[in-house]
Amino acid sequence: MNSGGWLLPEDVLRDAPAYTPRAYELADLELLLSGAYAPLTGFLGREDLASLTRRGRLADDRSWPAAVTLEIPASIAEQLDLASPLGRAIVLTDLEGAPVAAMEVSDSWPTKNGMYGVGGDVRRLGDGTHGPFQRLRRTPEEIKALLPAGRVLGVIADKPLHRPQLAQIAHAAKQLSAHVLVMIPTAEASPDGLPPEALVRSIFAARDRLPSATLVAVSLIRRGQEIADALLRARVAAAYGVTHLLSTGDSLSGGGLRVLVPRELAYDNRDGQWRWRDDIPPPSRKLALSQLEINDLLDRGFPLPEWHTPPAVAKELVRARPPRRQRGLVVFLTGLSGSGKSTVARQVADTVREAGERTVTLLDGDVVRRELSAGLTFSKADRDLNVRRIGWVAAEVARHRGLVICCPIAPYAEARADARRRATQAGAGFVLVHVSTPLEVCEQRDRKGLYAKARAGELTGMTGIDDPYETPTDAELTIDTSELSLAESVKTILEFLTEHGWSEPRR
Repeated sequence: MNSGGWLLPEDVLRDAPAYTPRAYELADLELLLSGAYAPLTGFLGREDLASLTRRGRLADDRSWPAAVTLEIPASIAEQLDLASPLGRAIVLTDLEGAPVAAMEVSDSWPTKNGMYGVGGDVRRLGDGTHGPFQRLRRTPEEIKALLPAGRVLGVIADKPLHRPQLAQIAHAAKQLSAHVLVMIPTAEASPDGLPPEALVRSIFAARDRLPSATLVAVSLIRRGQEIADALLRARVAAAYGVTHLLSTGDSLSGGGLRVLVPRELAYDNRDGQWRWRDDIPPPSRKLALSQLEINDLLDRGFPLPEWHTPPAVAKELVRARPPRRQRGLVVFLTGLSGSGKSTVARQVADTVREAGERTVTLLDGDVVRRELSAGLTFSKADRDLNVRRIGWVAAEVARHRGLVICCPIAPYAEARADARRRATQAGAGFVLVHVSTPLEVCEQRDRKGLYAKARAGELTGMTGIDDPYETPTDAELTIDTSELSLAESVKTILEFLTEHGWSEPRR
């Protein structure tokens, strides 16, 4: 491989260690490879990071707004030989393990939790053609070649475009006499939980209501750092040829571009137009729906009003977010061994199967350990891995609108949060049920004799004895089977699901 003076023979790449970066690092990688992060050509090393912290500029005095970093496990960092041009390559892969880029590591340093920061240039491997909507994944140079001369109004469409947003874009484009560039973030679910492909479809559904516009998919991702996110988004927009940026939603925008902050619009009942809110008399004024109101209508299966949402957009949103009773759902029971969670879970599953309204998958902790996680120990790492496997399977079943009932011990909050995140990203619901039966009751039951062995020192790593159980603080429901009968416990869960729209009322 020969690119920019960096020579890497194919056998070096073949033997180089491979690593799959985290989601936000993969998003940064795609922006680096496409040129959207120009002048950067790779992940930052310590010298640039220190200069950025001190002066807000790179070590060579070029302007750059925020840290763009990559971490790798110590086990991979230890394989590198930075002194050798042939010993410092890493192959970076996507989530499916396909090679995406080669990185020439020029700097490496320990960070935390057994990880190392690495800096160095990246080069694309292969053609990078995979994933939906490839025709929209164009580089800044390709997009700039398509844009007409003159002003370009950038819109970062991280949510569907309803009529008020469409009116704001039209007003701004007319005011500037500008072409519109709609940039659709596709590296993660939208802020309201839409999968990237559903967001793209919803934006396309509104295309005929936009002024003259070009659409592009961009691997933007939220880091949870509002200012850094805003500055990086503005930098990427500028790389794509944007001259003015329309501030939308709750996110900040800036970073050198001229930013337009639109006034709040409202619907005018007199003629069906969207105007500045203060220009409409209160009796004729109808405010835009909030995201909570939109979600509530979709969750209950009610149509989105046409005065607010174009029918084609509404159709895509209903496809992506069907009523709760038709949507995938993960019911995740957690509690100590002997708490009764498996018994309750089985009875809930049987009751739903009898009703016939949903397909049900039961992921019992013991069965999963036998069929999916054989060979894992009861160390914290292996327990986390077991719960993550359960969370992954549950999310995939729920993605296809099934009901999944899980009942592992799941003693650690982080692993439970990971299961919730996976379900949410799959477009499904997640209900955490804490089966809070006290330890002393669980010990009295001790059907498997595990507590007795743990108390006798014959068994280590027993949750509740010599290994902690992190009590959930985010459970939607808590039941104690020492106070409720099996029938009452099952009824409590089923009534919760019905009350919140996840199942039909039982007759």
